[in-house]
Amino acid sequence: MDTARADALAAREHLAREGWIARDTESFRHLLPPPAAVWLGSGPDAPDCEAHPLDGAGWTLHPVGQTPQGRVDARWLDAADAAQRAELFAGLPQPGDGDAAPFAWAHRALCRHGLRLRVGGEPGVSRDPGETVWLQLRHQPRSAVEAPLLVIDVQPGVHGVLVETHERAPLHCTHDVVQNLQVHVHLGEGATLQHVRIALPQRGDHLAHHLFARLARGAQYQQALVAAGSGYHLQRSVVDLAAERSAARIAGVVFAAGTAIEQQVRMAHRAAHTSSSVEALALAAGAARAVLNAHTGIAAGCDEADARQRLSGIPTGGQPKLVLRPHLEILHDLVQAAHGATWGALPDEAVFYARQRGLDEARARGLIVEGMAAALLARGLGGPALLETLGIDALLAAAVAGHLAPAEEAHHG
Repeated sequence: MDTARADALAAREHLAREGWIARDTESFRHLLPPPAAVWLGSGPDAPDCEAHPLDGAGWTLHPVGQTPQGRVDARWLDAADAAQRAELFAGLPQPGDGDAAPFAWAHRALCRHGLRLRVGGEPGVSRDPGETVWLQLRHQPRSAVEAPLLVIDVQPGVHGVLVETHERAPLHCTHDVVQNLQVHVHLGEGATLQHVRIALPQRGDHLAHHLFARLARGAQYQQALVAAGSGYHLQRSVVDLAAERSAARIAGVVFAAGTAIEQQVRMAHRAAHTSSSVEALALAAGAARAVLNAHTGIAAGCDEADARQRLSGIPTGGQPKLVLRPHLEILHDLVQAAHGATWGALPDEAVFYARQRGLDEARARGLIVEGMAAALLARGLGGPALLETLGIDALLAAAVAGHLAPAEEAHHG
């Protein structure tokens, strides 16, 4: 038996022995993931289809407007080939035994394809200290049940801007998709990555996106997420602030209209002078279930660490279930930390003043929500300029309008 198949079988055996995520697992107590059979494609109703890369399936790289591409080394790898699988998983941690580890074991069992990106050229090669590398990655499903992998290495001192999109387009596979994605981001010393993630699945899809970021000294990771609900949708980011003066900001806007979505963010401060910020907004309507789950840990010895969390939820119609869970675990005294959560409808005063400008109620509500969401994402990326440059402001406006439209139609009968 070849080593690639043996690795996949060992992962399946681990899952069979240890079991799937239990109902009382702390990280998933409010939105339990579907069972292992769904993610392994072994359920009784698991569809079977395959889309070809020539049809645009899998990962594809695209330019960002007129911006220069910069130096990028991209390797598309086949996880069924032993040598390529070894290259694909090189340097990545084993799944372990944490709350979300079953997802990682299921990923090892099913992963067939992956992409490794080295941003900034070969290690050790001299580069412009002010160089910015602009990238757009699009992913289309290759099969109805899949476990894609993306590994991003940003070289020391490089500034990267990455737009990663997951939007379904008509392919050979027309079934609802089950996708267990793993993304690993490694930032070298002094590197910066501004990472925009767009995940807009179809209503019946089941998605679990897991992102792991490891930051070297002085590195900065910034993420802006726009995601919509589906049959099950998890967006989980884990950031390791293991080196001094590393910093991370994650901002998310999630929508759910009669669907389910959860954003989880875990920040681990393990060095002095590190900083983190988590800010998220959930818009929920109908019988939606939306969970915002933030955990920040500050270890002993992390002098002058700074941690912030702010979670907000707005019911936009119907009777959605909204859960906001900010959590700080602080094991050191010389730090600054704050967290908070707010839940409630849009302020009547804000709607009233917007209508004084001649807007109808639907347009007024839309502009207020859009403004809140855009400001939140801009803070995640360090300012509003990048949203316009990348066209995220227009995408966000369309997402807000699409989310509010059903509620307005129901309201007016």
